[in-house]
Amino acid sequence: MAKHSKSIPGRGVRVADQIQRDLAEIIAYELKDPRVGMITITEVQVTPDYAHAKVYFTTLVDNEQAVQNTLSGLHKAAGFIRGQLGRRLTIHTIPELHFVHDTSPARGMELSKLIDEANATRSGDSEQG
Repeated sequence: MAKHSKSIPGRGVRVADQIQRDLAEIIAYELKDPRVGMITITEVQVTPDYAHAKVYFTTLVDNEQAVQNTLSGLHKAAGFIRGQLGRRLTIHTIPELHFVHDTSPARGMELSKLIDEANATRSGDSEQG
C-alpha cells in the first residue's frame, strides 16, 4: 500500500497535464462560443479524488470586461467541455471544471517594469556619484 501512495501525486500531475493539453485543444477547435476568444490554459490543478479541477487561463485582451465575457462563456460551456474531455480521458472520474483567470503574467510584467525602473535610477545615481 505504501508503494502506491508515493506514485499517486505523480499520477495526479500527469493527469492534470493531460487535462491541460486536452482542454487547450477542445477550447481552440471545438468550442463555438463567441465570448471565448483566444485564451491560454496556464495551469490545471486536480484534487486527489479527481472530482474537481481548477483551470487557470489568460486572455489575449486583458481588460475586465473581456475577462468577464470569457469567464461567462467558459462557465456556460463547462458541461460541453467536460463531455468532450470524457471522450478523451480514460480515468474513472471526469473532474468538474472551475475556471479561474490567471493574473500572474500581468503581475510579472508590472514587477519587471518596476525592476527596470529601479535599475535605471540606480545606474543614474552611480553615474552621478
